[in-house]
Amino acid sequence: MKRLCLVGGLLCLLQSPVSAQISKAGREFLEYIVTTSNPDRNYRVGEEASVRILGYAGGVPLDGVKVCYSVGDEMMPAERTDTVTFSNGKAILPIGTRQEPGFRTCQLHFTFDGKVRKDLVKVAYSPETIRPYTEMPEDFAKFWEKALKQGQKVPMKPEVTPVPHLSNDSIEVSLVKLQCGEEGRYICGYLAKPRRAGKYPVVMNPPGAGVKRIQPTLDYAAQGFITLAIDIHGVNPLASDEEFEADRKRLGGYLYKGMETPDSYYYKNVYLGCVRAIDYLCSLPEFDGKNVGVAGGSQGGALTIVTAALDKRVTFLAAFYPALCDLTGFLHGRAGGWPKFFLSDKNKIKVDERTAVRTLSYYDVVNFARRIEVPGFYSYGYNDNTCSPTSVAGAINSLTAPKVVVITPTSAHWRFPDTHRQSIDWMKSQVK
Repeated sequence: MKRLCLVGGLLCLLQSPVSAQISKAGREFLEYIVTTSNPDRNYRVGEEASVRILGYAGGVPLDGVKVCYSVGDEMMPAERTDTVTFSNGKAILPIGTRQEPGFRTCQLHFTFDGKVRKDLVKVAYSPETIRPYTEMPEDFAKFWEKALKQGQKVPMKPEVTPVPHLSNDSIEVSLVKLQCGEEGRYICGYLAKPRRAGKYPVVMNPPGAGVKRIQPTLDYAAQGFITLAIDIHGVNPLASDEEFEADRKRLGGYLYKGMETPDSYYYKNVYLGCVRAIDYLCSLPEFDGKNVGVAGGSQGGALTIVTAALDKRVTFLAAFYPALCDLTGFLHGRAGGWPKFFLSDKNKIKVDERTAVRTLSYYDVVNFARRIEVPGFYSYGYNDNTCSPTSVAGAINSLTAPKVVVITPTSAHWRFPDTHRQSIDWMKSQVK
């Protein structure tokens, strides 16, 4: 037995140095960074742009590795496909220019050690001068004034159910059900309130696209806001998987429902539901009576801008990469907004193009941005392939109200935690 222990101990001593020698690497063997000739990725109209890739393998500059790439205007067919080769760790890809404000895209890939690396780069040309193609209907204001009056006639009938398993020691979470729009239609939401007694500003959080289970937004509540994160379809987020799946199938394709007229379009009740959420927040005894915010991203960013334009009780907003902006851009040969009605999803529209354009003009976020009167925090990234930066820039450029615009060129359809924290700090600074 002693002999076995001695042998085992000797083996451990022999193996330990070997294990140390092959310990996990502290960084990737292949390292590369993609930059542009103008570090901020902004160019003037007519100015030539290029992408620059710096690549190293184990700290040694890459040589002889081919990079395949294609370039073209954002969300348009590629104009050119070509290859370049790394030389002394550098590869330069010419992008070209634009003669009008907008964005160009460079998609690239290269193979090293049997693995394909892919990347996407978008650059802007005079983005501050991008103007949307969306036209304002003459009766836009009257249409929404009438709709809001109709919505206010429907009783709210709030149903509030505590949700202990989503609450914590400092925040109380409840499920709220509110009647809105047409009789019998509801929205659901998670109300998150600080437990400490007092008066608080309120913030409504509209959801992203699709039919998904919403979650309470505890990060805002932790910063001293009463928040209501809503579902726009009336789906109970605590429903069973079977019930939720049935609702998801029933509501599929909601973006295209009722496009025959502005009055029958699905989003009418969605927009009114957002205002109903503000009704509820302002009815709470803990509401401070002054400060009302809206914050969201993607479809939620669109609904944030819409709500701030429709409801004069809103005093500030934070919108990230809003959808539904400048929807007819594609009809003019330029990138439009999500959901790209007149591009990839054109075959799903069941009405003629003229009818669709007319209906959507009452729902395009650009026309609501034109009517915003309160301060806003806006943020987006250049590499977004869902909500095109062209469409977002067009909407933001339509604003006349005070605005803070934070652009992170390398972000896509998401935001950095740093940007999110910056938005919350800004929102807190708006509380009077």
